[in-house]
Amino acid sequence: MTDNKDSKTYEANADNGSVVETSDNVEVKETVNTTEAEVVTTENPDTEVKNDGPRVELPLSVRKKVCNRHQFLQGTWNYERMQNGGWAYSMIPAIKHLYKDKDQQSKALKRHLEFYNTHPYVSSPVLGVTLAMEEERANGTPIDDAAINGVKVGMMGPLAGVGDPVFWFTIRPILGALGASLALSGNILGPIIFFVAWNLIRYIFEWKTQEFGYKAGNEITKDLSGGLLGRITLMASILGMFIIGALVQRWVNVNFIAEITRIQQQPETFIHWSELPAGAEGIKHALEMYATYGADTLSPEKVTTLQDNLDILLPGLIPLLLTLGVSKLLKKDVSPITIILALFAIGIIGRYFHIL
Repeated sequence: MTDNKDSKTYEANADNGSVVETSDNVEVKETVNTTEAEVVTTENPDTEVKNDGPRVELPLSVRKKVCNRHQFLQGTWNYERMQNGGWAYSMIPAIKHLYKDKDQQSKALKRHLEFYNTHPYVSSPVLGVTLAMEEERANGTPIDDAAINGVKVGMMGPLAGVGDPVFWFTIRPILGALGASLALSGNILGPIIFFVAWNLIRYIFEWKTQEFGYKAGNEITKDLSGGLLGRITLMASILGMFIIGALVQRWVNVNFIAEITRIQQQPETFIHWSELPAGAEGIKHALEMYATYGADTLSPEKVTTLQDNLDILLPGLIPLLLTLGVSKLLKKDVSPITIILALFAIGIIGRYFHIL
């Protein structure tokens, strides 16, 4: 026989956490309240990279592929973003290795299609630092797009000023002179030595500096909280602006040919071409006059242009203002193509009205 009074049934409701105890005469219901905690996190979409697995690192083979692709940095050079196509092409092996998700790969590739321009050989250390930063980002370090592009822009300016004198004006002329001297003597090794030595020096330099930048970049990313990255970017930007400022006078030339005054010179201050003695004596007299009075001796009239007055006031003022104006337009996201076409139009109009 079964005693119904001692018989109990327990029912558990998993939906709301309640427990019901049932007997023949008594029904006791105990409800356990559960509290759900909702956690809301806000993340920067530019740094949202989750890596729950083992740490991802760029092996030597991938870094060599990047270096080999970097040889074609100027293969897709364009007037709007300069070397961005070749840079993105160089980064593809690293992007595929670091990011397995197609969406992350697309974002990384788009990130490296921004404006980039520097000397093609000294671009390698910039590439190495960028590889290290991408590696850390793929492993969850909060590095956003602005930090990566800021390092690229901050380094490419100063290095561009170093590459030209070292490679174009020193190493290449020395090797060229060596190869030419051998070629002039009939030695076929002349051009061969130039070609082999130049490319060997260039490639070794690019690989070593890329690896140096990669190792230095790892040290930079370890101290993001300490502000090391910000200080390096700031120092590189200051140095870059200094070099660019020094090169403005060399690369930017504006000449206002509009006449301000035209006066007749004194007879003794210009060369009377029809009265010069014949032969070497006449040439000597003309050169002496030119050395004494300058270019004004070439004509009986002295013409003062707007550019002459500007040079007296402050030499190089207009090229500097033009460079600053273009930089301002670029910061306001004005297309470089629009700026180039506008400069063409200004030059044509200025020439037509005899202003430039």
